[in-house]
Amino acid sequence: MARMTWTFSTERVDTPDASALRRDYYDDVASRYWKRPATEAEIDEGLTNDGVELLTPPTGQFFVARYEGKAAGCGGVLMLDGERGERAELTRVFLRHAFRGLGGAGALLGELEDAARGLGARRMVLNTRLDLVEARALYTRHGYEEIPAYCTGPYMDIWYGKQL
Repeated sequence: MARMTWTFSTERVDTPDASALRRDYYDDVASRYWKRPATEAEIDEGLTNDGVELLTPPTGQFFVARYEGKAAGCGGVLMLDGERGERAELTRVFLRHAFRGLGGAGALLGELEDAARGLGARRMVLNTRLDLVEARALYTRHGYEEIPAYCTGPYMDIWYGKQL
């Protein structure tokens, strides 16, 4: 069973593994959006002032997923509506390509949902782009349904929600 080789830990976003995963995440989504490889400067710019400091309790949490001890993915939970809000946003969910298809994405989603419940959330929401078809398939496979937009931004095409 592949799931037995996955582990998940909360980490600060500036640890070496978390930093590398955040860079890989941004590189992946930006390169797909621009239909060309993102440059190091573009990745640096995209990660500057991106709000990741909120992914610590009580406003959120950041997780690193490891497969057989290797940093394989990440994801975050951000509390919306203030510290006592009932909604949490799923953010920066990413698995490195070499680790996809091994059951980690669904397990990571479960960890993030548990973390959101632990922070007091009763509903999880997220936004994504239409071109991120693998992400959209993952979310719908795990019970997320399309919802009206709860926020706006240049890289948001579709919104999902799920009761926790």
